Formats: sequence, C-alpha cells, structure tokens
Amino acid sequence: MTSSEYPVVLTVEGAAGGGSDAGTVDSNVAVVNTMYQELLGAGEIAPNALRSYFVDFYLTQSLGGGFAQYVFTAPDREELDAYVREGLESMGAGGHADLFSRTAEAFDALSEEEADIYLDGAADADGGLPERVQAMEDLDAEFESLLETEDIVALNAAWLRGQEGLLVLNDDELTAHIAKRVAALPDLEERRAEAEEEALENAPEFEVIIRELCDIAGQELQKITLGDPNYEHNGEKVLAWRFSTDHGDFLMIEDEDEAFMLNPDTKEIVAAVEFEELDEDLIEA
Repeated sequence: MTSSEYPVVLTVEGAAGGGSDAGTVDSNVAVVNTMYQELLGAGEIAPNALRSYFVDFYLTQSLGGGFAQYVFTAPDREELDAYVREGLESMGAGGHADLFSRTAEAFDALSEEEADIYLDGAADADGGLPERVQAMEDLDAEFESLLETEDIVALNAAWLRGQEGLLVLNDDELTAHIAKRVAALPDLEERRAEAEEEALENAPEFEVIIRELCDIAGQELQKITLGDPNYEHNGEKVLAWRFSTDHGDFLMIEDEDEAFMLNPDTKEIVAAVEFEELDEDLIEA
C-alpha cells in the first residue's frame, strides 16, 4: 500500500469536533503523533493527514513567535515547507498559502547577518531594523491580520472532515488499526532497534546507568519512578533512583566509582557496574 492509499484517520470525538474545529484538528495531530511514536514513517501516513498536521504546526509556531519561531523549530524546512504550502492550498486558505510563500522567499533572501537579527529579535543601536528585516516583521503582522478573515483552524477542520475515505474510529479501534499497520512493517525489528538506540543516546545519565544495571541483572526495565535525595545508605543520605523491572522494585545508587542496583527490602546488591566499564560500553556502542 502506498502512502496515498492510506486513509486520514480521526477519532469519533475528533470527527465530531468535540464541540470545536480545534478538536478535529487536534484529533488528527494526536493520531499522527501516535503513528510516529509507534514507528510508522511519513511514507506510511496519509499525505493529507501530514499536510493538516504541519499546517497546524506552522500556525502554532507563528502565533508563538512569528515565522522566526517556525524556522527555529522546523527540523527540515524543505520538506515541511512543501507540506505547509500544499496543505494551505488544498484546504482553501489561499491567502495564507500566498503569504507563506512570500514570507519563506523573503526569509531565504536575507543575508546571514540579517537572518540573525530577525531570529534574535534584536534592533540596532538606534532601535531600528534593517530594511529587509523590517519587511519580515511586516509579514508577521500581515499573518496576524489575515487570520481575522481566513481562519486556518476552521478551514483545516472542514477539510479533514471532508476527506474521501475518512476513517473514524473509537479509541480501541484506533489502537488495533495502528497495531495492524505496524505489524505489517517488514523492517519493524530494525526500526525498534534504531528507536531504542536513539532513545538511549538522548537519555539522561541516570537512565543509562539503570538500563545497564538491568542488562547485567538480566531483567527488563519497566519504569523509572522518581529520585529520592534523602535515601539512607551506609549511614549517609544519598540520591537513590527508584525503578521497577519485570522482577519487581529496585533502587540505583552511586558512589565515586560504581553504581549499584539494590533490593530496597533486603538491601542486597543485585548488580553493579563500574563507571569506567560503562564509558567503554558507550564508546563501543
């Protein structure tokens, strides 16, 4: 199945709008976020669902800090710009589509110095702005004004509800629908491994240590609950991280050279790792 054959999916509440157009748009955003979290890629999500999703992203960022904030937060402007432009045009927001194109073109024409001034929101010593930076500010003001006559949220919601082949599901049906599509991925295990590696790279140090201790103990980490800064160990108050595995609840504490996985009831050391060994493992990974 190609991406164009996947349906736009809304929850029952979302299709009804939850009493508002924003409810419909938010439903699509939530569904797309869940699909991404469950490892479906852009090629396995309905293109119009993505267009709606990124139009809402553009709107949210622009309202928060103008086109500058959109530029700051967009991970890949070339791809996102296309989704936004196509989405605005398809949902009938022609004025916004034209303004988006003019604003993107104006920003891309800025010099590096001008772009820095615009993105930083800094005026010169006289309190003024270079001409092309002021033009960007004027385009931001035009965006705000245009919203009064061309409501992106209302147009986005009506467009979603009118999608051909729209699939409306309750929560259980949505979970089953996504699970079925994920199970059909030929490279699912590879994607899971990549996602786990990426998550580990971005994890805080205490989580990395806890995961290593669980591996040593042959247990599966389920949840890290909280850090207890007043845990008493060997007569001293230390920071202890509480977590659970498929074998029960445990603690992680550190000293200068090692970290320990403790049974909170018996105080038994279940596993230990030296920080030097942990650093070597991370380098090899």
